[in-house]
Amino acid sequence: MIKLHYLDNSRAHRILWLLEELGLEYEVEIYHRGSDMRGPDSLKAVHPLGKSPIIEDGDRVIAESGAIVDYLVETYGGDELRPTGSEERLRYSYWLHYAEGSAMPLLLLKLIFARLPGQVPWFLKAPATLICKGVSRTLVEPQLRDHIRFWSGELARDGWFAGKNFSAADIMMSFPVETAASRIDEAKAMGAIRSYLAAIRARPAYQRALARGGAYVYAES
Repeated sequence: MIKLHYLDNSRAHRILWLLEELGLEYEVEIYHRGSDMRGPDSLKAVHPLGKSPIIEDGDRVIAESGAIVDYLVETYGGDELRPTGSEERLRYSYWLHYAEGSAMPLLLLKLIFARLPGQVPWFLKAPATLICKGVSRTLVEPQLRDHIRFWSGELARDGWFAGKNFSAADIMMSFPVETAASRIDEAKAMGAIRSYLAAIRARPAYQRALARGGAYVYAES
């Protein structure tokens, strides 16, 4: 049986959701973040980097969200979650890799610059705040706005990222879109993004994943 190592309020929600979409039997072990917002050291007993999500399937230990999605879809008959047309399949591959390769680094930078002033000694807090706000405003946020407008334009075409049908690319993109919608007003205001969020959250498998994994803060944006 597949075992998912699931860190609360993390990318791991996507894998829990995918397991439900595929109708697979699985076991889930839930981990909680410490005061430093990191996962517990016990995750390193599963994989050396101590990150989540991780799945175990027999003797296999697989990390990285995109790799896990590829593995589960290819191994367990997820053909309905992959487009068959050549154009849609190209879009599917793009968004599957874009989610972690392009979207998440910018969102992580925004989070780091927002939190960094709180991690320095008190006498450095004021200059650190000015520096972090300046870098975020001039370098990170303009790029994020470009990406958000890109998402909106793509979703306005068909309602989904890879074509007219829901696919595993939408599962991969759910975390960056939900994260952005929870932190960036522009993302929350765009109609195509709001419609996409409503559509994914209405899926029974998404709701079953919430019931299985517990509270997920990004489902509330």
